[in-house]
Amino acid sequence: MTHTPLKAIMLFSIVLLVGCKEHNEKITKKAMSDNILLQEWNGPYQGVPAFDKMSLDAVKPAMEEAMALNLKDIEDIANNTEAPTFKNTIVAMESAGKPLDRVSKYYGIMSSNISSPEFREIQNELAPKLSDFRSEISQNEKLFQRIKAVYEASIKTPLEPQEQRTVELIYKRFEINGANLDTEKKKRYAEINKELSSLYNDFGNHILHDEENYITYLNEDQLGGLADGFIKSAAKIATDKGETGKYAITNTRSSMDPFLTYSTNRELRKQVWENYYSRGDNGDEYDNNAIIAKILKLRKERVGLMGYDNYAEWRLQDRMAKTPENAMNLMLAVWPAAIARVKEEVTDMQTVADEFGDHITIAPWDYRYYAEKVRKKKYDLDSDEVKQYLQLDKLREAMFFVAGELFNYKFTPVPEGSVPVFHEDVKVWEVTDKDSGKHIGLWYLDPYARQGKRSGAWATTYRSSSSFEGKTNVLASNNSNFVKPAPGEAVLVSWADATTFFHEFGHALHFFSADVKYPTLNGGVRDYTEFQSQLLERWLSTDKVINTYLVHYKTGEPIPASLVEKIKKAATFNQGFSTTEYLASALIDMKIHLADPENIDVDTFERETLTELGMPKELPMRHRTPQFGHVFSGEGYATAYYGYMWADVLTSDASEAFREAEGGFYDKDVANKLVKYLFAPRNAMDPADAYRKFRGRDAKIEALMRDRGFPVNE
Repeated sequence: MTHTPLKAIMLFSIVLLVGCKEHNEKITKKAMSDNILLQEWNGPYQGVPAFDKMSLDAVKPAMEEAMALNLKDIEDIANNTEAPTFKNTIVAMESAGKPLDRVSKYYGIMSSNISSPEFREIQNELAPKLSDFRSEISQNEKLFQRIKAVYEASIKTPLEPQEQRTVELIYKRFEINGANLDTEKKKRYAEINKELSSLYNDFGNHILHDEENYITYLNEDQLGGLADGFIKSAAKIATDKGETGKYAITNTRSSMDPFLTYSTNRELRKQVWENYYSRGDNGDEYDNNAIIAKILKLRKERVGLMGYDNYAEWRLQDRMAKTPENAMNLMLAVWPAAIARVKEEVTDMQTVADEFGDHITIAPWDYRYYAEKVRKKKYDLDSDEVKQYLQLDKLREAMFFVAGELFNYKFTPVPEGSVPVFHEDVKVWEVTDKDSGKHIGLWYLDPYARQGKRSGAWATTYRSSSSFEGKTNVLASNNSNFVKPAPGEAVLVSWADATTFFHEFGHALHFFSADVKYPTLNGGVRDYTEFQSQLLERWLSTDKVINTYLVHYKTGEPIPASLVEKIKKAATFNQGFSTTEYLASALIDMKIHLADPENIDVDTFERETLTELGMPKELPMRHRTPQFGHVFSGEGYATAYYGYMWADVLTSDASEAFREAEGGFYDKDVANKLVKYLFAPRNAMDPADAYRKFRGRDAKIEALMRDRGFPVNE
C-alpha cells in the first residue's frame, strides 16, 4: 500500500493558521536559514533532504515558521486585486508552501520511521494546529471565490488538458471539504476536524504502544518448528532488548506470521495470536474502541453539514466506485466464493490434524500452521524450502531487472555518505534511463523493523515529479519491516512478503514514471492507485525473475524447476484465507460508516456484523477494528479499504492483456502502453478513461475470479 503518512494528512493544502498577522510579519529569511528543516535542499541530485541533521528541538519551530510562511502565500493569492486567472490563482497555489513541504518530509520520517515518546508529544501539540491550518484554507472565502471563478471560466472555455484537470481537482477538493457552507457550519466543520486530528493521532500511538510493549519471550525449549534464520533474528532482538539468552517474538506481522506458520507450540501460538489481534483492544488506557466511536460520530456530523446521509456517500463521490452500493456489490459478489473456499480449507486442515493425532479443533491460531501442513501434503510444497530461494537482496535485484525491462530504468548504488540518510539501515540508489543515462531520481530503501517504526510496508515520496517550474527529479522511498538478520545472515522472506516487496516497489515506479505538469496531478484516486502496484506483483512469478534471481542463499543454485512447478500449481492455495481476511476488514470498514454511530459499541458491532456475514470462526479480519490504522489513524482509507479489491479487478484484467500478448509479461508494445496510460498520467487523466486506453474496454470481474480459482459465471 502507498502511504505518505503526513502527506496523506496534509495533501488538501499545505498551509496552517498560526498566530496572528503580527506574527506572520516577523517571519524573516534569517529565521528560515537558522532552522535546517526549513532550508532548501542542497547537494547533488537537485538537492536532497538533510536527514542526517534532523533534530527534535527543530521540529516544532520549523513547522510553525513554515505554516506561517505558507499562510502568507495563500493570503497573497486570495487578496490579489487582479481578476482571477489560471496563472495568478491555480499556478500560484501549486507553487505555494515549499518550506512547509520540506518540513513535512522530516516530520513524516520522525512519525513513521524513527518515532519516539518525545516526538509523539510534539505530534500531540501540532495535531490541532494542523487541523486549524487546513480549515483556514478550505474556508478562505476569498480564495475559494477565485478558484470558483477560474473553474467556471474553464467550463465555458476549456484549458489545455492538464490545466483543466488541475482546476477541476482543486475546485472539487474545496467543494467537498465544506467551502460552500455558511459561516456557522464552517465553524463547526473546523471544530470537528480539529478534534478528529487529535483522535487520529491518539489512535495510531495506541497501536504503536501495543506493538512495542507486547513481546513474547521464548526459552530454548520453545523453539520447535522455527527456522534457524528466524531463531537467530529472534535472539538478536531479545539481546537488543536486554533479554540475552531468550528469543523475542515481537508484536508485528513480520514476526507473528512466520511464528504462527511454523511453531509447534500451540499454546504459544495462541499467545502470540492474541497479542497481535488484540492491539488497541485491551481495555486499558491504550484501548481504541471509545476513540473509534467518537471518530464515527464526528465524521457523520461533519458530512451531514454538507447534506450527505453518511460518510461513505461523501467519501466515494470522486472514486472509481462512485457510490457505497457499487463498492459493496463488488465485495459481496466475491464474498460467498471466498468463505466457501475457507470451509474447504478448514476441512483439509482438520483432516491433517486428525491424521497427526493432534486432537484439536482448528482455531484461528492454528490456521497458518495447518495450512502449511496441507500445502506440503497437497502440493509437496514446503514454504520454508521456498524461503531458502527468496533472499531480500536478490529480490531487490529482480525488481531492478523488471524496472529495466518495463520502464528502461537503471538503478545504481550511490556512494555511501554522499546522500544523507536518517538511519544506518537506509540505502540509496540513483535511477537513470538505461539508454540515455538521463537522471530520473533517487530510490531510498528502509527495509528493517525497529523500535519506533510503524508496522507494515509503505511507499512515499520526498519530492514528486512536476514540470511547471522546471522538471524536478523524484525522491522516492520504500519502507518495510523485515526482521533484521543476525550479522552475516541472509534475509529470507516468505512468498507473501516477497509479493509485498514488489507491490510497494510498484508505487515507487509509479512515482518515478510520472509525467505531469502540476503537483496536484501527482495525487491519486484511492481505488485506482493500488492497481499499478498490485499489477507489478505479477512479475515476481515470471520465468525471467524465477530463473535468474531465485537462487539458494547458501549454494547459489537456481530454484529447481520441480519446485517452481509446485509453486505455480499452488498459486490459488489458501485464497479462501487471504481473500476472506481482507474482505472482512473492507466490509466492516464500509458497514460501520453506513451504520448509525449514536451509542455504537464497536466490539459488539464488529462481532455481530461478522456473524451476519457468515464470517468463518477459524480466522480473523486482517485488521480488526481497534487496530485498523488505515481507517482510524487518518482518512486515507476510510470507507476506501475496498479499493484493494476494486484495483485487483483491474490488476487481474490487465494481467490477462500481458498473457495474451506475443511477448507475455515482457511484451514491449503492451509495456509501452502500460507506462503511457497507467503509470505516467498519475491523476492527469480520469482513471476509467486511462484504463480503457490501455485495454480497449472496461475491466471484467471474471478475470479476478479466475485468478483466485473461484467459480466463474461467464
